[in-house]
Amino acid sequence: MSNAKKDVKLSILDLAPVVEGSTPSNAFKNTLDLARHAEKWGYNRFWLAEHHNMEGIASSATAVLIGHVAGGTSTIRVGSGGIMLPNHSPLVIAEQFGTLESLYPGRIDLGLGRAPGTDQLTARALRRENMSNGEDFPEQLDELREYFNPTEAAHVKAVPGKGLNVPIWLLGSSGFSAQLAGRLGLPFAFASHFSPEHTVPAMNLYRSSFRPSEVLDEPYAMVGANVIAADTDERAAFLATSMQQQFLNLVRNRPGKMQPPVENMEELWTPYEKAAIHQQLGSSIVGNESTVKEKLEKFIEETGANEIMVNASIYDHHERLRSFEIVSGLLR
Repeated sequence: MSNAKKDVKLSILDLAPVVEGSTPSNAFKNTLDLARHAEKWGYNRFWLAEHHNMEGIASSATAVLIGHVAGGTSTIRVGSGGIMLPNHSPLVIAEQFGTLESLYPGRIDLGLGRAPGTDQLTARALRRENMSNGEDFPEQLDELREYFNPTEAAHVKAVPGKGLNVPIWLLGSSGFSAQLAGRLGLPFAFASHFSPEHTVPAMNLYRSSFRPSEVLDEPYAMVGANVIAADTDERAAFLATSMQQQFLNLVRNRPGKMQPPVENMEELWTPYEKAAIHQQLGSSIVGNESTVKEKLEKFIEETGANEIMVNASIYDHHERLRSFEIVSGLLR
């Protein structure tokens, strides 16, 4: 990194991807293997994301998988990027993450989002009669935080959970959570890896809204980025076609398992689909080590991020490891 940004940390976002021809069981083995390598390579934290009813993503029981990863590593921070708060009772989340913090003290992060992480029918199945559109997110957040720091008069307590310091992050892809995180003095993570056009405005809103708190004296922002690195630009571009196919299937409302890379995406998408996907993946960084270094430094300069959370949708596990290894070298 440049001297001005040498203190920027790198972290990993993982969705326990299930590739074509494989199973969630294999995805979990690969997730733990990646986390162990990430720890060795010096990544700061390893987060897992809650998604439901998606054959290509196995991290639906996010807290369970966080425990699996934390138990198989020793120093790297492990957390959620994120838990979708409207899907759950705040008490259950406090108990789950209180349990994780009790098992792995000082290593657990609780990142919270307000989207469902799925389609409306699945959201209804998750929430039963307690349907939320995310508008009550601030109230749910207050309730959750009170379970970690209850008053003496509180009748309902999170056990384990009460009195534990589990760092809470707000996650977002628009301005709502940016402003709320700023107002509460909490760290903020922005999903630039699928909402690039809103990144800089959200960062500016977070910083302008920020009020110092018992958690932070000054803003702390992390930004997600798709980074696919290989030994050559051509190889990286080839590997990136699996990510492009993922988003193409989402555009077509046909999510499935991650597909192997292809030589020519022009045979798969229409001009309209290509334009839509390029807009959504506009901040993706794809290339060899020098290309990635240059683009990553520019991305850090544009966003002013304190930390970059790297996502890499790569079909072959060993190619994926190699990508994260190349990126980790940019730390040194």
